[in-house]
Amino acid sequence: MKKIWIIDDDQEMVSAIRLMVKLLDCEARHFFSARPAAQALLGGECPELIILDMNMPEVSGLDFLEFLRRRPEFQHLPVVVLSTEAADTLVDKALATGADAYVTKPVALDELDRAIKIALGAHGINYNEISSR
Repeated sequence: MKKIWIIDDDQEMVSAIRLMVKLLDCEARHFFSARPAAQALLGGECPELIILDMNMPEVSGLDFLEFLRRRPEFQHLPVVVLSTEAADTLVDKALATGADAYVTKPVALDELDRAIKIALGAHGINYNEISSR
């Protein structure tokens, strides 16, 4: 089963995305802030993909994305940004920082599925060929 991490501080949004991820035949783990997700990564855990909110307290999604892309061991991780922010400047900045896809909330299941496939494809990963780690 594909392992997807959801990093978002909104409990209702996390519940909705978890359900969508389950419908896409994936396993979801959630973090309500970026710091514990970074600690899990540094501790050796690794998902196949991360769904990341931009606006979070303490550590923003953009800061977390910069952390991922600065470290060689995490540069391969596909990242889908899921945010309420739709401003072109933020979208461009997130993509320039290393996001593989950007979708705005609220998101439909088909949009999320498409964004996941785009993000995986950006790293040369076929969605249907992912196996559990």
